[in-house]
Amino acid sequence: MAAHPVEVDNTWERPGERAPLVTGGHTFASLTDTVCAVWEAPRPPRAWYVAFAISVALLAVFGAMIGYLIFNGVGVWGLNNPTGWGFDITNFVFWVGIGHAGTLISAILFLFRQKWRTSINRFAEAMTIFAVMCAGVFPGIHVGRVWLAYWLAPYPNQMAMWPQFKSPLLWDVFAVSTYATVSLLFWYVGMIPDLATFRDRAPTKFKRIIYGLLALGWTGSSRHWHRFERAYLILAALATPLVLSVHSVVSFDFAVSQLPGWHTTIFPPYFVAGAIFGGFAMVVTLAVPARALFGLKNIITLRHLENMCKIILLTGMIVGYAYGMEFFIAWYSGNPFESFIFRSRALGPYSWAYWTMIACNVLAPQLFWFKRIRTHQLAMFLVVMAVNVGMWFERFVIIVSSLSQDFLPSSWDYYRPTAVEILTLAGSFGLFFTLFLLFCRFLPMVAMAEVKTVMPHADPHAHPHAHVPATRRFDYNPDEFDQEQPA
Repeated sequence: MAAHPVEVDNTWERPGERAPLVTGGHTFASLTDTVCAVWEAPRPPRAWYVAFAISVALLAVFGAMIGYLIFNGVGVWGLNNPTGWGFDITNFVFWVGIGHAGTLISAILFLFRQKWRTSINRFAEAMTIFAVMCAGVFPGIHVGRVWLAYWLAPYPNQMAMWPQFKSPLLWDVFAVSTYATVSLLFWYVGMIPDLATFRDRAPTKFKRIIYGLLALGWTGSSRHWHRFERAYLILAALATPLVLSVHSVVSFDFAVSQLPGWHTTIFPPYFVAGAIFGGFAMVVTLAVPARALFGLKNIITLRHLENMCKIILLTGMIVGYAYGMEFFIAWYSGNPFESFIFRSRALGPYSWAYWTMIACNVLAPQLFWFKRIRTHQLAMFLVVMAVNVGMWFERFVIIVSSLSQDFLPSSWDYYRPTAVEILTLAGSFGLFFTLFLLFCRFLPMVAMAEVKTVMPHADPHAHPHAHVPATRRFDYNPDEFDQEQPA
């Protein structure tokens, strides 16, 4: 008996066949119309206004807490001796990790020619930029005298003062700024063909001017496609090592110290795997409501979400292995200080944070072994939310549990965050979601030109209002180098 296709949320699955990457019978023109409808609509959905109002309110709280901190000093935080780092560096490492999935999806999967990345890479790249912006705030404010943060920059000055290049905190300045710069260029260059589409469909002169400037004179010629592909490939090659290097450098903040619980060589790969793990969880967290809110279920399909759930499962097991390996090394090393720290993590004053981390990062992702969970949006959303919580607690456990119980028991103290720190953390999410919601409203949140390369081939002449399909760029012919292609 022939097997009948099963349709789940517009994603058709047949035995032995992969679900299509774009469903709903889209043509090149209808896909362009669907993505542009988010921007062309006179008003976004009501849910967008509600989310934006909440985000702006949190952003205002963020600004108020930073202002209060600057005027009163870091004493408004719950830091003590020996716990000199608390929510500030925890939030920094958390947000840097969130930014890893965007570069991984865009650069590494692009180099490996993974076609399923095309529907999700654009807002994943945007998420990277916004997460790095959130991360960049915390190193500046945690030093106390934020008005002297320019001392971190190595430039000739009248004081003949240079940064301490032996400090891993300065390594962060170079690593994160380089990562942000390359990620921003990669994101913007990839948007140029779609910004030209917005320019050509703009209903007002003001919008045509704005998007025309952003599109950099894009015409869709063979010359433009050729240079675009070359530039995109070069940026992908530059961004790929950054996925490994940036969070490795961030891990050096801890690994180069002599503090038990930090002084370990497992931190660079451990931090990178954890960053990819948490970053993909945030991508799914954003994708599930966005595809429903903006009518993109046929473009961001369950196949995309399921693939990301599989990566979360894989990286979650790597992170769980790292947790176990830390305990093994602490025992195998024979170092009593190291053994004490890890016993204290599991059984000491911060055991509640440790077991929250284990439940969210090790146990919750195991649900993704079941296809029913990987393809059920509510269940998927709850699991990735648990992962987001767990990854924040992972950074909290690493930083605070090691600092609060150092070599001298007489100086031990229990770190308790204040309301200012908690509101600052909440406010950083306000900054992140405010920027993301503005991006969804005014910029192409799906890479139309790239999605068209994975669609079933259609006749572009049958849709006179569609732009030249992106498959044209793979048919480069030197004889047509200077010929313009019709819009």
